Amino acid sequence: MTVPAAFGPAQPGPAAREPLRARRLGLDTQDEAVAVMRQDCPVCRAEGFTAHSRVALEANGRTAFATLYPIASDLLAPGEVGLSEAAWNHLALADGAAVTVRHPPPLESLAHVRAKIYGQVLPEPALRAVMADIVAGRYDSIALAAFVTAVATRPLDTGETIALTRAMVAVGDRLSWPQPVIVDKHCVGGLPGNRTTPLVVAICAAAGLVMPKTSSRAITSPAGTADAMETMAPVDLGLDRMRQVVEREGGCVVWGGAVGLSPADDRLIRVERALDLDNEAQLVASVMSKKVAAGATHLVLDIPVGPTAKVRGAEAAARLEGALLAVAEAFGVRAAVVLSDGTQPVGRGIGPAPEARDVLAVL
Repeated sequence: MTVPAAFGPAQPGPAAREPLRARRLGLDTQDEAVAVMRQDCPVCRAEGFTAHSRVALEANGRTAFATLYPIASDLLAPGEVGLSEAAWNHLALADGAAVTVRHPPPLESLAHVRAKIYGQVLPEPALRAVMADIVAGRYDSIALAAFVTAVATRPLDTGETIALTRAMVAVGDRLSWPQPVIVDKHCVGGLPGNRTTPLVVAICAAAGLVMPKTSSRAITSPAGTADAMETMAPVDLGLDRMRQVVEREGGCVVWGGAVGLSPADDRLIRVERALDLDNEAQLVASVMSKKVAAGATHLVLDIPVGPTAKVRGAEAAARLEGALLAVAEAFGVRAAVVLSDGTQPVGRGIGPAPEARDVLAVL
C-alpha cells in the first residue's frame, strides 16, 4: 500500500524540538495538511518559521508535511499548534497530544522541475523522484503549479510521456485480476454531458466482461464521470471494496482518487482545474497510468473532436491518438481510439444530477 497523498513516512531529522499541544481546528482543506501557530510561539520564533513555510509535523510515528500560517490572535493558547482535518486524521491525534514541528528535508526533486522550466528533457528517475515527493505531500500548491505549468509550456516528448506514466504507476497501488481479459474505456473529456462511461460499463458487465472502471472528477467540464456517478452510488471506494464490487457485479465506476491508483495524478488534477490547464502529455500519462494500475489489458479511448471540445481539430486528434497508442503499446495494452462528434453536448443534461438522469433514462 502506498502512502496517502499529502503525507509521508516519518523522516529522520535533528534532535526532537520542544513538542507543542495539538489543537483540532475543524479546517477542511481536502488532502492538504495545514498548521497554524502563534507568532509568539517559541518554536515558531526559534525555527524562523514564516507565513507559508513548509513544516514537518511528527506524532505517533507518522509525519505530515504541512503549510504553516502564523496568527497574531488568541485563537490558540501559547504552546499549541492548530491542525487541519487532513493533518489531524493522518497523525491520529487526540486533543492535547504532543506534536513536534520541524523543518522538512530539502526538496531536491524541485531541481528537476526547474530543469524542465528551462527546456531540459527529464529522464525517468527524475520524473519518479518528482512523483514520489508529490505523493508524499512534500509539494505545496506553488510547487505543484510550477510542475503543471512546466510540462504545459515545455511539452514532454514520447519518451518523457512514457517515463512519466511509469513514474505515476510506480508511486501508487496496482491491481491484478485472475481473468486474462480486463477491459476499460476512457473519454478524454472536455465536452458537457458526455456520460457514456456508466452506460458502457453496465453493458460490458452485463455481457460477462470484467471492467474495473476508475473515473475522475471534473477538470475542464461541468462534471466528471465520478461526479455524475456519485449522485447514484458511492464512488469513494477503497481498493478492497472496489475488488468486492467487481467480483460480484463484473464492473464498477469509482473515483480514482479514493483507491490510490496513480495518486500523484489526483493531486495534479486539482491544480490543473484551478489553472484551467490540461496539456497533452499530462493528459496521456494521467489516463494511461490509471488504466495500467487498474490492470487493463484491452482499452477503448474516446476522443471527442469539435470547435469547443478539448480537442479542436483533426490534426490535434491525430497527435493525441498517436501519443495514447504509443504509451499503451509500451505497457502491452491493446488499445483502439474512437474519434467522436464533439460539436455539441452529448446528452440532454449538463451537470452531475442531470447527466445521471440521462444515464438512467438510457438504461
